[in-house]
Amino acid sequence: MNIIGVDIGGTKIAAGRVNDRVELLESHTIPTRAAEGFAISIEQVWRAIDPLLSSDIDAIGICAPGPLDPRTGVIFNPPNLPGWCDIALAKLAEEKFGKPVRLENDCNAAGLAEAKFGAARGFANVFYAAIGTGIGSGIILDGKIYHGKNAAAGEAGHMTIDYCGPVICKCGIPGCIEGIASGRALGDNLDQIATRLSAWLGGVVSILDPDIIVIGGGVSQIAAPLFDRLKAEVPKWTINPFAAETPIVPARFDSGILGAASLWL
Repeated sequence: MNIIGVDIGGTKIAAGRVNDRVELLESHTIPTRAAEGFAISIEQVWRAIDPLLSSDIDAIGICAPGPLDPRTGVIFNPPNLPGWCDIALAKLAEEKFGKPVRLENDCNAAGLAEAKFGAARGFANVFYAAIGTGIGSGIILDGKIYHGKNAAAGEAGHMTIDYCGPVICKCGIPGCIEGIASGRALGDNLDQIATRLSAWLGGVVSILDPDIIVIGGGVSQIAAPLFDRLKAEVPKWTINPFAAETPIVPARFDSGILGAASLWL
């Protein structure tokens, strides 16, 4: 099976061909040109896909920032894609290229790729967090993405852990973990960031009791110092008596293309 995976971001679009051995055969990136509006940026999506098409392509997977509904293939109004309001992206792409298309939230897709083929392979219940300029997350339960009633589950980056604090997240909620522990907070020291992330992940462990926690994104590149702190501190922030046994590991993949392709593989 050969899949085109497409990762739509606010600044760039990455697209590539992936085979059923999860090998990235070729890829490229082009600017999204999001500030120029929907008509321009959707053409950029088509431009990213078009050179990868061939008779042996079976399907197309697309991941994008939410909010979106993977059941209908509709992307709503993501803040970093101006003008993308109630866009039936999967249908438009199917009509454009004549291939079946699946659309998914970018962190959900990344979590699925890690669960199927990456750092969480062999685990059924996975919590995935991408910690970069923001914080996104995805929940995998029994090997499948957990979407919730309205396909809105997994927005753990906007859970507050300091509702009386001075930091207001861009979403408007005070003390969101995204506002106080993402890349925007790197002016703070590592100890503070590690403690905030530990408190947050302790809550996640209390709610989900996952088999494993996988962390990707730019902040995860701090690597050993951060992961050592999280492993030591997360159990202090949950009443789950088995929390110390929950692995906390860096993501294997850093490619949204593979996440998008995993929707079919």
